[in-house]
Amino acid sequence: MKQILQSLKSGETAITDVPCPAVQPGQLLIRTHKTLVSAGTERMLVDFGKAGWVNKARQQPDKVKQVLDKMKTDGVMPTVETVLNKLDQPLPLGYCNVGRVLEVGQGVTGFEVGDLVISNGKHAQVVSVPVNLCARVPEGISDETAAFTVLSAIALQGIRLVNPTLGETVVVTGLGLIGLVAVQLLIANGCRVLGLDFDKDRLAMARSFGAEALDLSSGADPVQAAERFSNGHGVDAVLITASTKSNAPVHQAANMCRKRGRIVLVGVTGLELSRADFYEKELSFQVSCSYGPGRYESDYEDKGLDYPIGFVRWTEQRNFEAILDLMAGGRLNVGQLISHRIPLDNVAEAYDLVSGSAPSLGIVLDYPDTEAVSDGTLRNPVVQLKASAPVAGKATLGFIGAGNYATGVLIPAFHATGARLKSVVSQNGLSGVHVGTKLGIEQTSTDVDAVMSDEDIDALVITTRHDSHADLVCSALAAGKHVFVEKPLALGHAELDAIENAYATAREQGAPRQLMVGFNRRFSPLIKKADELLMGEAGPKSFVMTVNAGAIPVDHWTQDMDVGGGRIIGEACHFIDLIRFLAKSPITSHSAAFMDSSRGDTAAITLGFEDGSIGTVHYLCNGDKAFPKERLEVFASGKILQLDNFRRLNGFGWPEFKTMKLTRQDKGQKACAAAFLSSVETGGEGAIGFAELMEISRVSVDIAGAGR
Repeated sequence: MKQILQSLKSGETAITDVPCPAVQPGQLLIRTHKTLVSAGTERMLVDFGKAGWVNKARQQPDKVKQVLDKMKTDGVMPTVETVLNKLDQPLPLGYCNVGRVLEVGQGVTGFEVGDLVISNGKHAQVVSVPVNLCARVPEGISDETAAFTVLSAIALQGIRLVNPTLGETVVVTGLGLIGLVAVQLLIANGCRVLGLDFDKDRLAMARSFGAEALDLSSGADPVQAAERFSNGHGVDAVLITASTKSNAPVHQAANMCRKRGRIVLVGVTGLELSRADFYEKELSFQVSCSYGPGRYESDYEDKGLDYPIGFVRWTEQRNFEAILDLMAGGRLNVGQLISHRIPLDNVAEAYDLVSGSAPSLGIVLDYPDTEAVSDGTLRNPVVQLKASAPVAGKATLGFIGAGNYATGVLIPAFHATGARLKSVVSQNGLSGVHVGTKLGIEQTSTDVDAVMSDEDIDALVITTRHDSHADLVCSALAAGKHVFVEKPLALGHAELDAIENAYATAREQGAPRQLMVGFNRRFSPLIKKADELLMGEAGPKSFVMTVNAGAIPVDHWTQDMDVGGGRIIGEACHFIDLIRFLAKSPITSHSAAFMDSSRGDTAAITLGFEDGSIGTVHYLCNGDKAFPKERLEVFASGKILQLDNFRRLNGFGWPEFKTMKLTRQDKGQKACAAAFLSSVETGGEGAIGFAELMEISRVSVDIAGAGR
């Protein structure tokens, strides 16, 4: 299928062949009929992409600070690579989609195959969208009209925050698509409306909807116009739907309002507010968030958990339904807002309009009414990227998961080994196309079963979210594959038991397979040097690991115990493994103390070893990012080793060792990948013993459980 993507690096837009997404639980798979180009949002993204490095930095000063902090701790080159990788990611455009349901995901009720629905799906021939971001289109509403639903809900949410009453006077600043929809909705609500803009055609359109309008290009004073419009009282409210860097719209809005008037920002403006503007009138100012309650809430959008209507009357989905009802009743007319109808294959024309100076308003993209759905062309889950063949002595790999870490670090590490990279599977197909094209992977897919059953593939690399790891590992072992799984191996003991059984079954069937977890830090060159030095030291050792992990928002998926398992299982396991590797002795005891307010992600972990060694991991999320992230100190037989952020190793008391410094940070990812492939290709012992993997995983699960 085809999808419209934009490069954040260059600003160019292109139609790309992408595998059809697989319908996910709680989602609808939809074949697109039409989508609406959101001129304001999409122009902003295109302009950002076309901007030079300096202008990009000026637009995101908060990101610049993060980059500078990372340079201080990780070095210049790793930071530059991270930034380039981020900008290299293709951005899917669009959020106003109408089409018919092809498939209903597990757990979805209220929708059937064949329903005409709107959603916030992207500009793509097929989309998979969470059910709470969809709504059924009533009979009699055309596809073109329905395509305006999601954008119109943005205007509606802004109006709900204004909370207008019958007869109030409201100014709408900026008569783009959202502004012109807002004009109609306010008039339908019984308000008197004054529209402000520089475009004469848009002003005429606002008048045709029943509003008064002021041409700002004439030099007229909008504050005086609002004064006259409100009979000298000041308007009750101002809805700002303009897009500008200027602070003027907010300043003017404050001067237009009566005492205790309301200002709601739906668009984008400068926000250097003047206290004097707001103080004497006791004005209220609020920024509207997209389509309404539920937006960016994982429980609502991703998990499909609705708010009870008695407590949250207007959610995103119910706002969509309200807009559709207004369209069906003829109270919202979007036909006049359409300036261009463009076939999908001519999408370059659409974005020339968006970024150019030629007049345009509502640009509707028309998707071909093809019969390809019946023969499976659109729903093909595989896209072939290049032809290749097996390489003698090299393993053939498949990847399941193509998130940021996989595409930026792990897959490139395997690519550097010279192995044959046959397939990469991603949920929506997009990230797989990107990394596959970049690194010469033969094909990309959204079908996990296909890569599991592919007889060409020797080993699978699993880099999905943590809750899927155990099932995928078991399935891969049952399919006769070697397995590399990014940490953690599993989220609980029952899952670890299942993996042990799957591993034992594979061995009993005469097909012993390598299983490895991505504990890469033990493969770092500095750790290898530390291990070499410690091997000559008899007696117990003391290990102090300090991890300045940094805070992660509570709603991030890693903090969801059912999905990510929390940060002790998800990341602190790295450092339990690292100390276990250097101690060269089984863990016999463990305990942890957790900071009460830390949600289980700030802890002091204590480990005891069979040979009498002890280790502590201070996993801290309440520090500053400018401080190095990882530091290890080892005390042994009157000597000390100090590792600083995998860039420098210092020795104290070692006769023949003082320091080892790397030109760039190296946490061992490439060496870890190479070690796994070496064991696969030679049939030797695993780079990390299976019993040791299980030991570290069980200890991590136990410690994480103590913090819940």
